Amino acid sequence: MTHEAFQSCISACDACAIACGHCAGACLAEEGVADMTGCIKLDIDCAAACHFASAAMARGSSEARTICRMCADICEACANECGKHDAQHCKDCAAACRACAQACRAMAS
Repeated sequence: MTHEAFQSCISACDACAIACGHCAGACLAEEGVADMTGCIKLDIDCAAACHFASAAMARGSSEARTICRMCADICEACANECGKHDAQHCKDCAAACRACAQACRAMAS
């Protein structure tokens, strides 16, 4: 399959990676940063998974579906963690993670 067939999922992964990077940076600037460590760690993991999935789809990897299933799982975990916080950057990140998880699950099926 060519990367064009994966374009909507690639876009969701790229948007999620950006949202996670922003969230991690914003969490580090929070007054109670110690309370945000779980969020920051998942943001970093999720961004890495999204970059990995996006690149796998772009190059037409035979493992793209497997990678996207893994990415969806990590995105769901990140969305759940970010959803526990009131900060707007966490809410935005949770929404991007949910959208990415949905796109990755659809692509992987």
